[in-house]
Amino acid sequence: MTSAPEAPGTGLLAPGWAGSPAADATDDRAWLRALLDAESALTRAQAGLGLAPAEAASAVTEAADPARFDVRSLAERARDGGNPVIPLVADLTKAVGEEYGPYVHRGATSQDVLDTATMLVAARTLDLLLPELGRTERALAALAAGHRDTAMPGRTLTQHAVPTTFGLKAAGWRTLVLDARDRITAVRDALPAQLGGAAGTLAAFGAYGAADPTVLSAAYARELGLRAPELPWHTLRTPVADLAGCLAFAAGALGKIAADVLTLSRTEIGEVAEGSGGGSSAMPHKANPVRSTLIAAAARRAPQLAATLYGSLAAGDERPAGAWHAEWEPLRDLLRLTGGAARDAAELTEGLRVRPDAMRAHLGLTHGLIVSERLSAELAPVLGRARARALLAELAERTFAEDRTLGELLADVPELSGLDLDALTDPARYTGSAGALTDRALERR
Repeated sequence: MTSAPEAPGTGLLAPGWAGSPAADATDDRAWLRALLDAESALTRAQAGLGLAPAEAASAVTEAADPARFDVRSLAERARDGGNPVIPLVADLTKAVGEEYGPYVHRGATSQDVLDTATMLVAARTLDLLLPELGRTERALAALAAGHRDTAMPGRTLTQHAVPTTFGLKAAGWRTLVLDARDRITAVRDALPAQLGGAAGTLAAFGAYGAADPTVLSAAYARELGLRAPELPWHTLRTPVADLAGCLAFAAGALGKIAADVLTLSRTEIGEVAEGSGGGSSAMPHKANPVRSTLIAAAARRAPQLAATLYGSLAAGDERPAGAWHAEWEPLRDLLRLTGGAARDAAELTEGLRVRPDAMRAHLGLTHGLIVSERLSAELAPVLGRARARALLAELAERTFAEDRTLGELLADVPELSGLDLDALTDPARYTGSAGALTDRALERR
């Protein structure tokens, strides 16, 4: 039973996750390893409770070597029973041998093993994904602190609104990353083993001698480093839905960073740039924001994958037909996409180049009108509210018609001669509490 080379799943059309830690953690061999880990752990748990000979546990564990099994053959034979556990159990039983083969998979159902293997794959992938989020968080913390007071245009509905700071923007990105980290950590710590038998009653384990089969469930979970389930969850799909939610949220949180970088790195804006942009096959001058592009692609796909997993919550009976089966590929895709996006986000934020000069220059694109909100408040006590509003409306038109700044035009108004117009019209002095908000955001660990 030699393993054939794996052709599918190499990521030729998926550069967002190809070569990432998540890719290896979710490929067919990783899933095979998890299935075998689930099978051998069950026999060890039974042996630990005196329900199987210790020699059986050793024999099953030794035989459960992924290199001894043909992934392609298992995949092809899975069609007969609708899942890969059935042919795997046959091959593993044969590998264990006649004496201890009967202890393979004893009392379990295919869904017990595949669900447990799914939780193992998820746990192992999340354990690789979380450090990437940590790298991103640290890079963003440094950017936020370093650019705490770097003024830039705040944009709402695509237009310049009022000034903000790049530090506050980076602090906001970091907050989303921390939100994603916390959600993923909570879900990772709660991933349960699955053990219920044919219809979720644990009856077969009692028939094989377990005085209290729930004790076996706990022992099984301990063998695997997973949480003991309160109930068999064959049709109670909270663990999968929780994975869907935290992964889709993480992809979207990283997608927000990518969306902003894609906008700010446009040629005509150029306020940031990726550290090493990707090339073009036709235009040598281009340095495309490839990391951001791939993250943005993942963020667009993740919600639909999560929707399929949420749809599987409506799983009928004690074991479902179709709802369970519909989960496998979307969950793997979601783990891969989010893992790849986390890898790319770490590289993006660690190498991001910030251009304060461009930000400062763009603050003047509206000839000073970017601080009109402030002037409305400051001029009202001097001119009266109606007069101040009318004056600013008139000057807003004149700034562009006469190609003069708002400050220059205000200096011509006699009633304002006592005001420090330079200070009032300086965008860098109208960033509100951006610095304090950045400091507060950076206190979060």
